[in-house]
Amino acid sequence: MAVQESLPLGAPERPMLRVHRADHLLVADMVEPDSRVLDVGCGEGDLMQLLESRGVDCRGIELSREGVNRCVARGLAVVQGDADTDLDNYVDDAFDYVILSQTLQATRQPRVVLENLLRIGRRAIVSFPNFGYINMRLQLLINGQMPRTENLPATWYDTPNIHFCTIKDFVHLCDEINVKMERAVALDLQGRPLRLNAPWWFWNLFGEQGVFLLQRARK
Repeated sequence: MAVQESLPLGAPERPMLRVHRADHLLVADMVEPDSRVLDVGCGEGDLMQLLESRGVDCRGIELSREGVNRCVARGLAVVQGDADTDLDNYVDDAFDYVILSQTLQATRQPRVVLENLLRIGRRAIVSFPNFGYINMRLQLLINGQMPRTENLPATWYDTPNIHFCTIKDFVHLCDEINVKMERAVALDLQGRPLRLNAPWWFWNLFGEQGVFLLQRARK
């Protein structure tokens, strides 16, 4: 993260340069300007602020009170709520996009949450860490312990992740509930997209995380 330099007294303040996460930049590129967006599990509002800087009308829902307070302090429209229970309160097609960024694995009912995303929004964007990533497999194989990575540093007993999901698992779930994948991208550990024409097994092995743009399939 960039650090703001000290300024002489009386000098005008310069805004601190914010470095955005690679997956946030990819998600923002999937959203058309002037869209209405609901960010579910918005954290401290980094993605929301990025989207609003691109002309997107963004609302957020966040479980933690600390996250809500920080979002509100940044001038973002965020309410406290739980993705597992509070999405039922939103009407059909209320938003153009509903985003679930790095949160799916922490929900109690991932399938129900995904179905709600696609009911509330005309499109959904979902990103999540890939538990089929090769580094995780090797940690489990060699060390015999639950894996930990830079992006998932928590130990097994204090992690918020309760449903470990691979890219292959998520693709199968989309097929099961008849979801159309408009765009799918796997990112490596440095946040760089893997080859577009790579087969699913390659993404499932070498993708550190997946980002999917989804739409309800026609009945």
